[in-house]
Amino acid sequence: MSDPDRITPASLLAAADALLVDLDMTLVDSTAPVERAWSAFARRHGLDPLAVLRFAQGRPSRESVRLLAPDSDHAREAGILERTEIADTDGIVALPGAHALLTGGRCLAIVTSCSTELAHARLRAAGLPVPEVLVSSDGLERGKPDPECFLIGARRLEVDPARCVVLEDAPAGITAGRAAGATVIGLRTSHPDADLTEADALADDIAAIIAA
Repeated sequence: MSDPDRITPASLLAAADALLVDLDMTLVDSTAPVERAWSAFARRHGLDPLAVLRFAQGRPSRESVRLLAPDSDHAREAGILERTEIADTDGIVALPGAHALLTGGRCLAIVTSCSTELAHARLRAAGLPVPEVLVSSDGLERGKPDPECFLIGARRLEVDPARCVVLEDAPAGITAGRAAGATVIGLRTSHPDADLTEADALADDIAAIIAA
């Protein structure tokens, strides 16, 4: 593991051939609708909402449902969460630097644990463009922290994963990026530094990296 204090996020970004960028809390702040949907799920199953939110962050909904409520109707619960989150875009905003990154001409892909429909809904709500390559949880056998999604993103961009930089806020995504063989910049937009220790470098947000 690299020491985040000895590596400059801006230099890593500049050296990368391609970027693999998470969506929620990396490009968009979707905290409000996510909290509403998952808190309702927690109440339905007698679970602690804060613990549920922390666990589910960065993972595909269907996997979180399976692990958090193993005795439930997984497909039904995942469907409820999906419909709720697609319909609820109140409070979604672009995070600092997101628009500049997506319109800056870099070779990049969004790699998200959302479905394609949900990802598009959140990007529209935040006023952000949809890049040519967007890897969602649709059709994936395993979501983050498994590296499959990032490997697919690199392949679709036709770039070696080792030449890619992953931008991530969640521990599950950081683990997935590292497992894919990419360099990972952890963003302090949702977790404390203690949760981001697997990252090669840390930054407050995308704007801070661009400004540097």
